[in-house]
Amino acid sequence: MRVLFVGDIVGRAGRRAAGVLIPRLRADKNIDAVVVNAENAAAGAGINPRIAEALWESGADVITTGNHAWDKREGLSLIESGRLLRPANYPSGVTGVGSMVVRTKKGEALGVLSLQGRVFMKAIDCPFRTARREIESLHAETVSIVVDFHAEATSEKLAMGWYLDGDVAAVVGTHTHVQTADERVLPHGTAYITDVGMTGPFDSVIGMDTKTAIQRLITGLSPRLVPAKNDVRLSGVIVEIDGATGLSTGIERVNVHYAHTGGTLSDDEESD
Repeated sequence: MRVLFVGDIVGRAGRRAAGVLIPRLRADKNIDAVVVNAENAAAGAGINPRIAEALWESGADVITTGNHAWDKREGLSLIESGRLLRPANYPSGVTGVGSMVVRTKKGEALGVLSLQGRVFMKAIDCPFRTARREIESLHAETVSIVVDFHAEATSEKLAMGWYLDGDVAAVVGTHTHVQTADERVLPHGTAYITDVGMTGPFDSVIGMDTKTAIQRLITGLSPRLVPAKNDVRLSGVIVEIDGATGLSTGIERVNVHYAHTGGTLSDDEESD
């Protein structure tokens, strides 16, 4: 099974890139399933039903999120419906689900688990203990499981990779929006990368307009961040999974330029 994981989609530029490039990559790379992190898809923070439907139509099988899942009020209905994933380690009683199983056109079952880190982030439930519980449940339906670990600290992401090595097909890091060059298959068969990067404008500060981001850092004030527009790319990884064992035989980084209008949104288009 070949799974494409698309890194954090940021704003309109990222959505456009995903809409064009996901179908192309599915065809060119013989992709069986697509997982996308879209917690920043609506104006750089959150998601709404219109955007989610567009991503599903473009070929996404599973949408994951993270700490920004709750930023758009209209997106709460998606979480409540269980159609997209919020991190599984939010406390008991929080609406939504953190894992699901989908089937490819070939009939193969893929489990996807969303987790959120705690180092430099909100003090929610333990992602490591939650991972064990969720993986045990998913293994009742499939041996092939991909984990989206939405975390800030490199150390916490690496620890999760080693902790789950041999128990899942892949541990894929998200949240920092900067693709790392440490992709590998760990000794017991789990594919790992610290961060898959973002899908959006690279002439930016992690997807946001550079002037505003710099102003916030210099002044200590908080002007509204606006998604940038230029040098639009899709970042992600392709994981090759052995359907018999549920372990990985390879992982490949993806970084593709979006060619429409030179990868740039025109000035009269909103960066939403």
